[in-house]
Amino acid sequence: MKLINIGFGNIVFANRVIAMVSPESAPIKRMIQESRDKGNLIDATQGRRTRAVIFMDSDQIVLSAIQPETIAGRLDKEVVEEINNEEI
Repeated sequence: MKLINIGFGNIVFANRVIAMVSPESAPIKRMIQESRDKGNLIDATQGRRTRAVIFMDSDQIVLSAIQPETIAGRLDKEVVEEINNEEI
C-alpha cells in the first residue's frame, strides 16, 4: 500500500484517494459542512487554512493545508519510483 504525505506528518493511503480539489467553490464548501455534520470529516490542517479537500473511497473527506498540486506531485513521484523499481 502506498502512503502519501498530506502535510504536517499526516498520511493517507494513496490507493483510497478518489479526488483532490480546491476548497474555494460553494458546492465543495457545502460538501465539507455536510461531512462535518455526519462525522465523516478529517481535519488534517493543524489549524491552518484549508488548501486541499481530499475525497476518500470510504465517503470520508480529508482537509489538508497543502496545495492539491503539491500532494499530486508527491503521488506522481511515488508512482514514478514504483515504475522504475519494477523495471530493474
